[in-house]
Amino acid sequence: MSKRLLLLLLVGFVVALVGSAVYWRGELGSGMRHDSSTAHTKGVYQCAMHPQIVSDEPGVCPICQMKLQRVDESVSPGAMAGATSTETQSGEKKVTFYRHPMRADVVSPVPAKDEMGMAYIPVYDDNSADGGDSVPGHASFTLSRERQQIIGVTRGRASVRPLSIDVRAAGRVAYDPKLYQAIVEYREAARSRSALGPTARDEAQSGGNALVRGAYLRLRQQGFSDEQIHELTRGTRDPVELLLPSESVWVYAQVYEYEAPLIRVGQTMSVTVPSQPGREFVAKVAAVDAVLDPTTRTVRVRGLVPTPDRSLRPESFVQVTIRVPLGEKLSVLSEAVLDTGAHQIVFVVTGEGRFAPRSVILGRTAEGYVEVMSGLSEGEEVVTSANFLIDSESRFRAAVASFKGARETPR
Repeated sequence: MSKRLLLLLLVGFVVALVGSAVYWRGELGSGMRHDSSTAHTKGVYQCAMHPQIVSDEPGVCPICQMKLQRVDESVSPGAMAGATSTETQSGEKKVTFYRHPMRADVVSPVPAKDEMGMAYIPVYDDNSADGGDSVPGHASFTLSRERQQIIGVTRGRASVRPLSIDVRAAGRVAYDPKLYQAIVEYREAARSRSALGPTARDEAQSGGNALVRGAYLRLRQQGFSDEQIHELTRGTRDPVELLLPSESVWVYAQVYEYEAPLIRVGQTMSVTVPSQPGREFVAKVAAVDAVLDPTTRTVRVRGLVPTPDRSLRPESFVQVTIRVPLGEKLSVLSEAVLDTGAHQIVFVVTGEGRFAPRSVILGRTAEGYVEVMSGLSEGEEVVTSANFLIDSESRFRAAVASFKGARETPR
């Protein structure tokens, strides 16, 4: 009796298990049929590092060789039947998909929350490229205030402000026999020509003029102006003082080619010497060479530094700083500019949460600001932080819009 009872219990358990499996299989199949009848999912594959790379098939990015990430878009049967409007019949904007609040490569076709309980960000169709942007591969878009706070967006205005730049250069205390020789030759040539007098023969006058012109040209190549050269002729100072000065020394600074146009005679130069920490010598720029050094791509700048205590020895190394005022310039914070390689762009805030890429032409950078020569107007508001994330979003929107347009174009 006990064996029969045990056998009956075992048969009953097996029948119940099979019935349960059949029931749940029917329910799951019904759910799957219901889902497939109400919605259809299509995939877009995009590179997480290069948002402009979009494909409708799995693959790798041709730039960085990373695997393309799937970006799912939920499409209703009505849309598959040919609905093309970006708004519903009630006038509400259509949500294309939902994006992870911290990771742009993680999306969902339906509302969801991340692992910290934060809601995914809806992405609307009207956030794609509007065709009016000035930077290829970028698009205007809108971000909510909450989203801007999460990624740390800050803003600043383009304004006209006085700018100054410090031109820094390595230099040395000069020991320049060539300069000494050029000055002596010019003085002697000028005196010889004056000694000839008006009664001298034409050949003598011509020879004297040639000597003076040759000496004059050498001094001009050394960076002296006409006024300084004439002063050398009238001066009574011993030329040896220029070679080994007793109360002042020549300091030569090598200024790079791109900064040379900023240097003018008469500007103040500050000289510091590593061997005398804490001490600063102040002088004026006396001359700027007219010829560029082809090896170092620098221009030699001369300054006569007073040293009554003879504390600077010839051939000593020094550091030179020349303060150059640039004047009143339209400028923005340097952090506002993003260099893409092909363009230098800023993101202009054109409305509440609306960001538009703008190509600009820049001048010099000074005191944390950069001069804007064209592309912006005074008072316009630009993004000053989180530019990399804003740029990625702009590229992503442009790539998605371009990909959608290519798929919708009849072939």
